Amino acid sequence: MKRALDVVVSAGALLLLSPLLVIVGVAVWLQDFRSPFYVAPRVARGGRTFAMVKFRSMTSGADRSHVDSTAANDSRITALGRILRAYKLDELMQLWNVLKGEMSLVGPRPQVRRDVELYTAVEFDLLTVQPGITDLSSIVFSDEGEILRGTIDPDLAYNQLIRPWKSRLGLLYVRSRSLRLDFELIGLTIVALFSRRRALLGVQRILERLGADEATRQAARRNATLAPHPPPGAADVVASRSFVTNRP
Repeated sequence: MKRALDVVVSAGALLLLSPLLVIVGVAVWLQDFRSPFYVAPRVARGGRTFAMVKFRSMTSGADRSHVDSTAANDSRITALGRILRAYKLDELMQLWNVLKGEMSLVGPRPQVRRDVELYTAVEFDLLTVQPGITDLSSIVFSDEGEILRGTIDPDLAYNQLIRPWKSRLGLLYVRSRSLRLDFELIGLTIVALFSRRRALLGVQRILERLGADEATRQAARRNATLAPHPPPGAADVVASRSFVTNRP
């Protein structure tokens, strides 16, 4: 049923949104006459690699910097890219990955191989399901760039401030996934485009129903500054990007 939902919605959305996709693609291409698409390897279910497609929101070749986490003030983001990111338009091409069966509409966000290599044994459960376009953390941390703004090392800041809760929310989805939850998260993702406050309240209702611990619920409220925290399955806060935890 989940796969049927993915196929029907992704095919319908690609058809319905095709005029917008063409407009966005041409607009990105006109910036520098380079490919409007950013195709990058990501880790999927079972640890395999697939090519994730996005509209390019950064300067061509930006990935050669090997900085995977993007702060809002990152100079690699183009003027048009900031608009695309603000309204999540850069993610629309991932509907193609969903149609191909490489992703799902809802599931933990796919990560680069370097980040997966930092996973704890607990976090490897995130790879037991298909990665998705949206999930609980996509709503809670839709302002990821703002969280990382001004940090000296965005990758380290991501691993200290965002990853601990993003992984916990992803694991909660893995253990509690259902079509009902998928429909709820798709709906809240749309709501978040217009009212982040209402979307976060919806996330709180879901977390309460799923029995999330208070620390996770507090972090998901996003009404306090995030503090460094160990990722699930680890006792210590990540000290460097090369920090490797207990792997299976």
